[in-house]
Amino acid sequence: MKPEGEDTAYGRFALGLFKILDGPVSLVREKFVEPMKANHTNVYYHRRYRRVNTIDLCEVDDPVCIYEANEQYFRDKSVDSTIVKILRQRRIECMQWEGADAVYKCKKVADDYENAATNWFIKYGDIGANGNVIDAYMKQKHRLIWHRRNPDKSLY
Repeated sequence: MKPEGEDTAYGRFALGLFKILDGPVSLVREKFVEPMKANHTNVYYHRRYRRVNTIDLCEVDDPVCIYEANEQYFRDKSVDSTIVKILRQRRIECMQWEGADAVYKCKKVADDYENAATNWFIKYGDIGANGNVIDAYMKQKHRLIWHRRNPDKSLY
């Protein structure tokens, strides 16, 4: 059984034109592109870094460990900042799309953003643009001390 349109003159013309235009493209893809892709199955554009020791596991006189911990901190900060940026954009788009109903229709998106932004600020906030892993570790240490001294109060 033939597909619809092949029995008419216009259908035969359209199919012939399609084969003329698509033939070289399909040939190049099947003969050159797909065999080359089969040789390179690994994904090259997502570099995976192994996790390194955090700053609390580094010795004081080990600059290599401190440098690696600092680089890991900057990678983590970049990933966390991107996540917060994406969630913020989702919240803005939801608010604009839903209009007056956004208060209850976008509640989950807004709560996810607020939770991520709060966690980002707990970890990276008030450190400054030139902050490093040692500054973040000291901030965490001071926060834990404050919680130990003030168990009845909450920061957020």
